[in-house]
Amino acid sequence: MTGKVAFCFPGQGSLEAGMAREIAEAVPEAMEILERCSEASDLDLIRLTFDAPEAELFDTEVQQPALVATSLAVLAAIRKRGIKPDFVVGHSVGEFSALVAASALKVEEAIALVRERGIAMAEAAKRHPGSMAAILGLEDETVERICRRILNVWPANYNCPGQIVVSGEHASVDEACAIAEQEGARRAVKLRVSGAFHSPLVAKAADRLRPALEKVKFNEPTAPFMSTVTARIENAKRMRPLVLEQLTAPVRFTQAAQALVKEGVNTFVEVGPGNVLSGLVKRIDRGARTISVSTPAGIAQLEETLGSD
Repeated sequence: MTGKVAFCFPGQGSLEAGMAREIAEAVPEAMEILERCSEASDLDLIRLTFDAPEAELFDTEVQQPALVATSLAVLAAIRKRGIKPDFVVGHSVGEFSALVAASALKVEEAIALVRERGIAMAEAAKRHPGSMAAILGLEDETVERICRRILNVWPANYNCPGQIVVSGEHASVDEACAIAEQEGARRAVKLRVSGAFHSPLVAKAADRLRPALEKVKFNEPTAPFMSTVTARIENAKRMRPLVLEQLTAPVRFTQAAQALVKEGVNTFVEVGPGNVLSGLVKRIDRGARTISVSTPAGIAQLEETLGSD
């Protein structure tokens, strides 16, 4: 099965207790990444990704760096085997991992930005409280229409056909869920998040993140970077504005994955904890091949799969 390979990097919601332990204990390069990330973020990411209970990882300002550090540790283990992507893509904060995978950002720069982004988003969420909910089983257009009918709720994640996450004020999200179920949604599920992310309610986060971003130079990606803000391949000069826009813009993962398939990608490698993105890709394109990699066994499977092409 010949075709191109995209590395996909997960965002919040893919968190697992002990998510980096197995790969870091098996691969020295992965452990080294966690040490570098700990120093750059001023967090003990080894303890957080080895031993912390899931409840301790829930807060946005901790979860984001822990997730990205885990993905980067797995990436280091994959790179050691000489495996490289043809394209990279990330879901929300996973875009920072994707930028490192494309050599557009250094590890330390990315994790420092992610730490700042997590704090900025948490502060913005405290200032304008809100929530998010997944609407399952409705057409995108139906969910968009529901959001237009209600003040202060917006589409936040286009995850796959039949699954859109909405974000906004608590009462508005509850109302959107109720109307969605009346309109025939299979389910409307409130998410365990601490704010109305990817909505105008967290716009203030950009004010805190902007100064940190201005100190960083983005390099031209060595593997094409598919933005989940625009669902287009983007170059280095677009990175800074996109990272800011990403805070309030919806995550267009469905559209980005569809665009990658058009570019000839038929293998999507999920680099980091969980298998959320692999499940979404399968719903976006049934013909796509997905591999979730977070352990040495996952890397062995990846080598075997790509070696068989």
